[in-house]
Amino acid sequence: MGCSGCRVRFNFGKVLSKVSVFFTMVLIFTYFFYCLTGFCDSAPRTLYSQQALDGDYDILDDRRRILGDLRPPARLLHDAPSQRNRTVSADAEQMDAPGQLPQRVSDSANKSAQSNGIPVSNTFGTKRFPQAIIIGVKKGGTRALLEFLRIHPDVRAVGAEPHFFDRFYDKGLEWYRNLMPRTLDGQITMEKTPSYFVTKEAPGRVCTMNCQTKLIVVVRDPVTRAVSDYTQTLSKNPGLPSFQSLALKNSSTGLIDTTWSAVRIGLYAKHLENWLQHFPLSHFLFVSGERLVSDPAGEMGRVQDFLGLKRVVSDKHFYFNQTKGFPCLKKPEGSSRPRCLGKSKGRPHPQIPSEVLQRLRDFYRPFNHRFYQMSGQDFGWD
Repeated sequence: MGCSGCRVRFNFGKVLSKVSVFFTMVLIFTYFFYCLTGFCDSAPRTLYSQQALDGDYDILDDRRRILGDLRPPARLLHDAPSQRNRTVSADAEQMDAPGQLPQRVSDSANKSAQSNGIPVSNTFGTKRFPQAIIIGVKKGGTRALLEFLRIHPDVRAVGAEPHFFDRFYDKGLEWYRNLMPRTLDGQITMEKTPSYFVTKEAPGRVCTMNCQTKLIVVVRDPVTRAVSDYTQTLSKNPGLPSFQSLALKNSSTGLIDTTWSAVRIGLYAKHLENWLQHFPLSHFLFVSGERLVSDPAGEMGRVQDFLGLKRVVSDKHFYFNQTKGFPCLKKPEGSSRPRCLGKSKGRPHPQIPSEVLQRLRDFYRPFNHRFYQMSGQDFGWD
């Protein structure tokens, strides 16, 4: 009897063990079934959006896929003649190591990535030499053009003027590249330094970096430009001599003093001749400073076409500020007020004797006509 009871208890234990295993298998099967059919998406996931997973979930593949969707299509800058005197390849860029994610810097891309639950960093992207440079001219409207261009999601630009090719060339190209913002595939790196246009060594130095660089020159009536230049200097140095005493060698002869920088900068044809020794005319875009004020969207359309960009910047981005006398950018999303250039822009000009202005117009006329012929554009300054 005792042994029979032991045997029953032993069999009951085996049955109980099998039942436990059976129910465990049922629970496991049910769990996998629900996961495969998507019901496990209610479970929280760290850092990532809830997703239905088919098989193994590869974080890198998923991030590549989403970032790939965010990346604008790559566009190659057109006009690629032979690369003469080129000693630094435009392809000498910091490349992502194998297996690394593509680096990104676009603010809009960052926001979009964050909305997908992906952590992003401002260290994404690659520092490249600029593919396009605004090389001139001072007081022509270069700051306005750069600010208008920075609205475009495919343009990344240095805010301050680097002055690399005229003042800091001895610091080396690597120093220059490190000044650049990080960009993504399909984005254009830009900078603006207006004094490049009038610097004798600048064209050869830019070509040494990359002879395929696109060059934008914002030009303005040289007489108005000279007065604006003088006005800016006068605001910093109130003891400056009068405009006419600087512009004329002496008042009796009326000869123009071309050694004064405010006058010399306006000799656009002479400066362009220097640049054309290193770059073909097809690499230049000449932007009218007057039309940038009267029709900013129209001029920006030309600039975007020249850079191979989609026409994103348009009429809807501008309004005319009557106080300053030039267009401002409409209120950006999330901002409480519109964006206008600083107080240093749109200063009232001092009164200049009309006979001095006329002497300057007569002086510039042949240079203007020569510039019209060279650029293929009549800017109507005469």
